[in-house]
Amino acid sequence: MPIAFEHVGHIYSDGTPFRYVALNDVNLEFTEGKITAIIGRTGSGKSTLVQHLNALLLPSSGTVYVMDRKIEAGSQPKGLKSLRKDVGLVFQFPEYQLFEETILKDVAFGPKNFGASEEEANQKAMEALKLVGIPAEYAERSPLELSGGQKRRVAIAGILAMDPAVLVLDEPTAGLDPQGTRDMMNLFKNLNQKMNKTILIVTHDMEQVYAHCDEVVVMADGTPKIHEGVQEFFAKPEQCFDLNILPPAVIRMKIRLKAAGFEVPDEVNDISGLAKCIAGQVKRHG
Repeated sequence: MPIAFEHVGHIYSDGTPFRYVALNDVNLEFTEGKITAIIGRTGSGKSTLVQHLNALLLPSSGTVYVMDRKIEAGSQPKGLKSLRKDVGLVFQFPEYQLFEETILKDVAFGPKNFGASEEEANQKAMEALKLVGIPAEYAERSPLELSGGQKRRVAIAGILAMDPAVLVLDEPTAGLDPQGTRDMMNLFKNLNQKMNKTILIVTHDMEQVYAHCDEVVVMADGTPKIHEGVQEFFAKPEQCFDLNILPPAVIRMKIRLKAAGFEVPDEVNDISGLAKCIAGQVKRHG
């Protein structure tokens, strides 16, 4: 059941003076069961790309395959309700979409909309809240009483309550403090590893990509330029610089150490490994 784009193009405001080609002949297949980062400059087509996955945007040309569904240019897609249940799309700053008077009602809204009874929807909501680390006693509180990070967790719980097979996240840690960012990324990693969710993350944060993702897609000028494993991608820092992408701090440190004459094996990819590697070389290098 692929998640794939075949010769997909998307044009905003076609036929007007504001015509803009956002996607251009995109051919791409995401690996199921993985966490894939989608990176690139602002305006490279990242958000436009992922909004095709649950038909919020339709292709101007080409075909999008999402599991057993086919979304073709020029035709109205069928089964949109079930598609949007299977592909959960979390926008940047999703907490702005909270609207119910209690947290429980907000998270239970999605399951109810897809036919669950009130009892079943509430049960799914409580399970999703537990999953994202919101205490059960918060369920009857207003979402407005929560911190920014907690609001984001509640918004994500609202998507998880529908049990999507694919979770698509557009800049999910934007505006969070460092601890909130780590907690959020660990949550996504657990969802991937323990619940086998396919997760696609649009992000500008290379530290997150390096620490938590399996694969990376680099978008530029409306098309994917690179699609490969994260370790393979960051093993070529010169490629990152050519793409105006700043490699993670540990990669930059490796470059500086090698330039200073230290021997750093390619397989050393974390700070503790770097520390052990250079400990015995420090005296020799003064």
